[in-house]
Amino acid sequence: MEEVDEKRCIKILPPKLVLQKKEPALQWLIGSPFLSPLTIVSTLRCIHHLSPQESVSPDFTKEAEDLRTLLLKGFYIIGALVVGNFNVEEHARKAIDLARRLNQLLSHGEKSEKQLLIGAVADFNSTDIHFFVSDSGNGTSLDSVSSVMYENNPEKYIWERGCLLRCELPISVPLYIPLDSPSDVEKTYTHAIESVVSKLSDPQVVYAVESLYKNSTEDPCPVILRGSQMDFQINLSKIRHLNEGSQNADGMSFPCEHFCLKSKTESTTFCSQNADIVQVSVLLNSSGKSQKSNAPVVEYLPAMDKARLLVVDLKVEVLCYAAKYLPLTYAVSMLVIPGVVDQLNSMKNAIFPNLLKQLPQLVPYHFCPPGFLHPITATYELTYGETEMKQVELRKALHLRLGLPFDRPVLRIASALDFSSRKDNLPRKGSFLLKDVHIGIPSSGVSGGQTSIVQGSYEYHHYLQEGFNDSGWGCAYRSLQTIISWFRLQHYTSIDVPSHREIQEALVEIGDKDDSFIGSREWIGAIELSFVLDKLLGVSCKIINVRSGAELPEKCRELAAHFDNQGTPIMIGGGVLAYTLLGVDYNEASGDCGFLILDPHYTGSDDIKKIVSGGWCVWKKAVDSKGKNFFLHDKFYNLLLPQRPNMV
Repeated sequence: MEEVDEKRCIKILPPKLVLQKKEPALQWLIGSPFLSPLTIVSTLRCIHHLSPQESVSPDFTKEAEDLRTLLLKGFYIIGALVVGNFNVEEHARKAIDLARRLNQLLSHGEKSEKQLLIGAVADFNSTDIHFFVSDSGNGTSLDSVSSVMYENNPEKYIWERGCLLRCELPISVPLYIPLDSPSDVEKTYTHAIESVVSKLSDPQVVYAVESLYKNSTEDPCPVILRGSQMDFQINLSKIRHLNEGSQNADGMSFPCEHFCLKSKTESTTFCSQNADIVQVSVLLNSSGKSQKSNAPVVEYLPAMDKARLLVVDLKVEVLCYAAKYLPLTYAVSMLVIPGVVDQLNSMKNAIFPNLLKQLPQLVPYHFCPPGFLHPITATYELTYGETEMKQVELRKALHLRLGLPFDRPVLRIASALDFSSRKDNLPRKGSFLLKDVHIGIPSSGVSGGQTSIVQGSYEYHHYLQEGFNDSGWGCAYRSLQTIISWFRLQHYTSIDVPSHREIQEALVEIGDKDDSFIGSREWIGAIELSFVLDKLLGVSCKIINVRSGAELPEKCRELAAHFDNQGTPIMIGGGVLAYTLLGVDYNEASGDCGFLILDPHYTGSDDIKKIVSGGWCVWKKAVDSKGKNFFLHDKFYNLLLPQRPNMV
């Protein structure tokens, strides 16, 4: 009966299944062997086609090459979805056949057990999605599925059942290249990588398994596994035969759950960023066991001809998804090591064209983009930095594949999952500061106004923070720090929020100030702030000059448009004072306008109640009920409007 039930119901976890309905497309449907066979965890768009005019003619070789490292081991293709005006049943069969062919490539041609595959067709002109299932793999037997269920709490569904496995492995590959036959270098390099791959599954290799995050002295001790215990030939499809009742049937290792500490607490928040992570370290036991003591032996193998040494340094970092009941031996042999091998081979192919030139600096990063329930992995080439055009094009392709917007940098390095900071539980610079202090404050008092406020999070920077006395001169510096914190928290940059001295050094470096400016208490204004944002972040700014405070309400429409379209905080400077503007409340009919002011002149402790009650983050009307002007009529004001970069 269970088999029949699975064929009759498809479970959909992602919030958005069809990534783009306005044009024909092919999407791969992603599932996991640790979940129900017809559970769709995510979807990835096919971006490599044999013919640009044909949306259902994928270039399988390129698609497999991308997905082999992008998709975590523990997830795999369970079907395909075709978007367009098509014959439904015909294209459902085709979708199933395409998914089967891609699966064959991803499994390196290995034969797998019979697998249920989904063929789905989405219509251009409606919201209908037609689902079919085939257990033959080629669509010859096709069953229509009318029962579709959307999971209410998809994060809990995935992470209550599973955890992440992480393996970080730095590898140095020495190559001796004969000077008289440099063309042999590719053969030498291939042989060296193959040698590394074979050692990963050597009987003498040792795997140390432990929890990535240590919480107390009661944490479980690391577990040592040996290559001789592993079955590296077992196919991933056979995982289905394991279940929670047979979790330790092999008798050789604990289940992954042994190191899942977070799931043992009642206040667990289920999401990929908060998932249990099991760390796997690979150790090569070169000496092995010996019955008697032996002196170390050094073997000298001289080169027969003149040669030069080339060392290829690789940094491998793999994430995998595993059921918590899965025995560690299977987790390592079926998930971690195949993941390491695939990433190694991908790096090998990327390095080949430049082997005798400047070696590319390849670094894998893991991301959990908006709308995705699990991480994905991308390898970036950082020889010339992440803003180099080749890397921009790579991120654009990833945005297209994942269905992400093209005006948000969600796949920049600053957005990557950071395991090191979570491991030591040390706060990053600025992370202890108050964020988003405007949330929950009293309304502006503008009758019938339209509110436009900052989009996203920021940190509140003000006088005397971090033990630095800038009272009386540092308000614009603090406003700039708040603005930069916004760009950092929105992942447009990974740099730390600069100190006053670092801001001054940037202005000196670009030639705006003399060397004597560094360490001084000189004020800065909108022009200097724009220079620093351009220098440190590559952010352009718009500056509005206002002759007096009385004219500021006339700019409310323009300021509202800024917050609606750009969403960045604004610096207002007048005389020797500077404020951060977080929003406006504007009644276009009456002209009444309120300004949401974040005041950097505050000198107290970071107590949100004291800040709000003291009016340090408050709505200010240009003219209050007593006729008092917040912005002085005889002052000249500059408004700095940072522009959100339209970048990936």
